[in-house]
Amino acid sequence: MKKTLYIFSNGELHRKDNTLYFETENGRRFIPVEDTGEIMVFGEVQINKKFLEFLSQKEIILHYFSHHGYYMGTFYPREHLNSGYMILRQAEHYLDEQRRLVVAREFVRGAGKNIRQVLKYYHGREKDVGEPLRAVEKLLPSIDDCGDTAALMAIEGNMRDHYYRAFDAIIGDPDFIFQERTRRPPKNHLNTLISFGNSLMYSICLSEIYKTHLDPRIGFLHATNFRRFTLNLDISEIFKPIIIDRLIFSLIGKKMVTKNDFERGTEGILLKDKAKKCFVEELDNKLKTTINHREIGRQVSYRRLIRLELYKLEKHLMGEKPYSSFVARW
Repeated sequence: MKKTLYIFSNGELHRKDNTLYFETENGRRFIPVEDTGEIMVFGEVQINKKFLEFLSQKEIILHYFSHHGYYMGTFYPREHLNSGYMILRQAEHYLDEQRRLVVAREFVRGAGKNIRQVLKYYHGREKDVGEPLRAVEKLLPSIDDCGDTAALMAIEGNMRDHYYRAFDAIIGDPDFIFQERTRRPPKNHLNTLISFGNSLMYSICLSEIYKTHLDPRIGFLHATNFRRFTLNLDISEIFKPIIIDRLIFSLIGKKMVTKNDFERGTEGILLKDKAKKCFVEELDNKLKTTINHREIGRQVSYRRLIRLELYKLEKHLMGEKPYSSFVARW
C-alpha cells in the first residue's frame, strides 16, 4: 500500500532525475516515489513546475494546509482513470432529483448509523449518552421521508447536534468542553481538533476518489457548484464519526494531546506542530488498522473501506447494484 508523506518543516520540494527530495536547512531527504501516494504539506514549502510535472507523471497527489491547519487546496494530477462514461452517469444521477436523493439519503443514513454506533459503543461503557443516542435513533427513520437534499442536510445537522452534545460525557475532561460547534475560527480546543481532523478526512477521501473512475467535482448530498470538490465531502460524512471522532476521543483519553498543545492566534485556537504530528501519526495508524468485513469475508483496512465505498457507488451509478453505505459493526 502506498504511503502518505506529511511535511511540517519549511523547505523546498525538488525533482532530481527519477527521484524527489525535500531540502531544508538541515540537508536533503529523498522521497521514495514508488511508495508515495500523497503528500500533505503543513509547512512553508516551495515547489516548481518540474516537480509538479513529475508528481503528475507518478500520479502523486499534493494537499496543502495553512499554518493554522486548515485545508487550502490540492494539486490533483491529470486523472489517469478519468472516464467520460462515469462523468455522464454522475451528472445524470445528479440532475435527476429522485436519483440524486437515493444516493444522498444513503450518505446521511451511513453518517447517522455510524454516529449511532459510536454512541452505542460509549453507552455500553457506561458513559451518559443515552439521551443523544435515543434522539439520533428517533431521527434515522425520517431520512426516507425527506423530499429534497436541503431536508436531508437538516436531518444530518440535527443528528450531529445531538451527537456533539454527547462529547462532554464521552471525553469527561474539563479542558475539552464542547460548548458548540465552531469552525473558522474554532473557539475551543475540541473544536480545533474536530476541524483539523475533518480537513484531513476530506483530503484522504479526495485521494481515494483519484484512484477510481469517479469525478470529485460531482457530489450528491453537497450541492455541486463553484466549489472545486464535493464528492469527497459526501463520502467523509460516513467515515468522520468512526475514524476522526473516535481518534480524537482516544488522543484526549490517553493524554496524547493536552491543553498545552494549543495556542491562541488571530484565527482562534490553534494546534501546535507537535500535536499536529501526533494527530497525523495516529490517524495514519488508524487508517492501516484492519477490521473484519462481513460482506467480502476478509480483513480490510479503514483506508481500503473508503475505496470500497467508492467502488460501490460506481456500481450503483452504472446500474449494477444499489448503493448501500458502510456501517461499522463493533
